[in-house]
Amino acid sequence: MAAAAATASSLHGVGAAAAAKPRSAAPAARRSVRVAAAGSSRGRLVARNAVAAKADEAAAAAGSKSGGHEVLMFEALREALIEEMNLDPTVCVMGEDVGHYGGSYKVTKGLADMFGDLRVLDTPIAENSFTGMGVGAAMKGLRPVVEGMNMGFLLLAYNQISNNCGMLHYTSGGQFKIPIVIRGPGGVGRQLGAEHSQRLESYFQSIPGLQMVACSTPYNAKGLMKAAIRSENPVVLFEHVLLYNLKEKIPDEEYICCLEEAEMVRPGEHVTILTYSRMRYHVMQAAKTLVNKGYDPEVIDIRSLKPFDLHTIGNSIKKTHRVLIVEECMRTGGIGASLRSAIIDNFWDYLDAPIMCLSSQDVPTPYAATLEDATVVQPAQIVAAVEQICQ
Repeated sequence: MAAAAATASSLHGVGAAAAAKPRSAAPAARRSVRVAAAGSSRGRLVARNAVAAKADEAAAAAGSKSGGHEVLMFEALREALIEEMNLDPTVCVMGEDVGHYGGSYKVTKGLADMFGDLRVLDTPIAENSFTGMGVGAAMKGLRPVVEGMNMGFLLLAYNQISNNCGMLHYTSGGQFKIPIVIRGPGGVGRQLGAEHSQRLESYFQSIPGLQMVACSTPYNAKGLMKAAIRSENPVVLFEHVLLYNLKEKIPDEEYICCLEEAEMVRPGEHVTILTYSRMRYHVMQAAKTLVNKGYDPEVIDIRSLKPFDLHTIGNSIKKTHRVLIVEECMRTGGIGASLRSAIIDNFWDYLDAPIMCLSSQDVPTPYAATLEDATVVQPAQIVAAVEQICQ
């Protein structure tokens, strides 16, 4: 912790130099920036609002259709980092190869040249050490974004994420806040092997004090990243390795997405399909087939893996009375299992059929492509499940 505090002090010095940079002209109401008292020697930004109203997000989404610019998802994440680092000198990035190499998936490309080696800190291959350093920096007033080169590697930092990230606000009696973002690529890629195809949502969901979100489009990737950085809580942002090159038009103006809000992808009447991350696209492929067969599925990207947006989910269930959960997480103890339990606890009386959950098989992900595909939910399985539910 002492080393982390020393690093924090160094980073504050770099942040002060960056503070002279002009800020975005976005409305102050969206940022709700609060500056430390004038007597503070550091004069750092100490807190900002992390959620956007539904109307704001809808307006931004509408703007993306009429104007805006096209980006790949990794570029959208990079834009979010640049905007937040320009806006707030306490935001910094740390991780393996995040500096001059630009990160394994180029999310931090060019940031070291823009902000310097202290705000974009290349670390040794020691996840437990640099994650712990990030926690210490957050305790001292910074807003670190810690990148795991692969989400599977963050198991080495599980102690820091669980015992430190999630609990220090409580165990310190509220003396410390931990505004840290932990992000990185995960999920089943293309023949990356078992150790590089981890889905860690189920590992982290039981940690008290931790928020979890999963991005699935360039639009929500940028909006969720910005909201996570502004949050006073520790946030884990899950990115899927196969979605980094997804292209979409996003607004030119500043926007953020709510960390606790699901996204209605497709309204429907017959069945509620709850999904997130890469499985959103498998579900939408299946939806085309289902529509041709006369079904009208409602598709919701839950986005917030912890806590669940039970308001949006519940309103959909009250309309369709049938639920299918589609996830890439493991079946045993996965996000789907927790979501099913929450639905049974809160909306049992509205269900006309048993909840179905399609998940990855409880096996290490094989290297062989055909076997790899067999472990993950495919669109044909989604179609068959909906047909069974709606009988």
